[in-house]
Amino acid sequence: MNPMQVGGQAVIEGVMMKSRDLWSVAVRDRNGVIHVKSERLTPLPKALKLPLIRGVVALFQSIALGIKALDYSATKAYEEEGEKPLSPTTMGATIGLSLLLGVGLFIFLPLYITKLIGLIFPIVAESSLMFNMVDGVIRVLFFLAYVIAVGLWKEMRRVFEYHGAEHKVIFAYEAGGDMVMDKIRRFSTHHPRCGTSFLFIVMVLSMLVFSIIPKEWAFYMKFGSRIVLIPLIAGTSYEILKLSARLSDNPLVRFLIKPGLMLQYITTKEPDEGQIEVALKALMEVVSTESSEK
Repeated sequence: MNPMQVGGQAVIEGVMMKSRDLWSVAVRDRNGVIHVKSERLTPLPKALKLPLIRGVVALFQSIALGIKALDYSATKAYEEEGEKPLSPTTMGATIGLSLLLGVGLFIFLPLYITKLIGLIFPIVAESSLMFNMVDGVIRVLFFLAYVIAVGLWKEMRRVFEYHGAEHKVIFAYEAGGDMVMDKIRRFSTHHPRCGTSFLFIVMVLSMLVFSIIPKEWAFYMKFGSRIVLIPLIAGTSYEILKLSARLSDNPLVRFLIKPGLMLQYITTKEPDEGQIEVALKALMEVVSTESSEK
């Protein structure tokens, strides 16, 4: 097993890979040429690497890097050479808008719909457990509907295929041995450290955490408390994800992480050799740079 842990994200006609100190993105343009870009990550203070806190930091870092990688991939894939990279202001506004839409779609709307259901079925309004169960189920349904709807978009299906290529390449790297096409293709597109599994853990954990919120609280207090608890839920979910990935050979852990892996049937698709080649380029850029520096 290789000691260095690498994660990644799929982008437009490409893949972004990230280690502890470096990130790279590889993109294939319309002429078939693969473009690679890499940058060092800003070292984090030790305080931000503590358990629970590091999960929140990793989430925001993942969003920021994902937007930068998408910006680069769109420029190369669509041959927009004159385009300038996103400014810090634009980056911050994009992240803020993304978070606002996420909060509205996956927190506010499920909570408001649950409140309306409580007016029709008093048992929902009178029981904190029932209220939060209904709220959680609606949130899961919203997430599934969103992912399935996005997957119907032809261009997004290509991104899901690159997502599958990213997982195959990381699996092959973690297994050791030669990184050749025949061996890489044999690996699964479903990885236990995938962001899809992370989101599933977040949804399940939020049901448990939100159940402690008193049913007597007003709607705005219930909504506000959910916002305040996001960092705690995200940080805890990150630790659970890392632990489950390390113990994925344990039969009980395999059973518990199965739902998250099953969700990846939606968010990953089987890639072709060209897509695997792009993912491999991104990975080797990170690995070779890290290795040469060490």
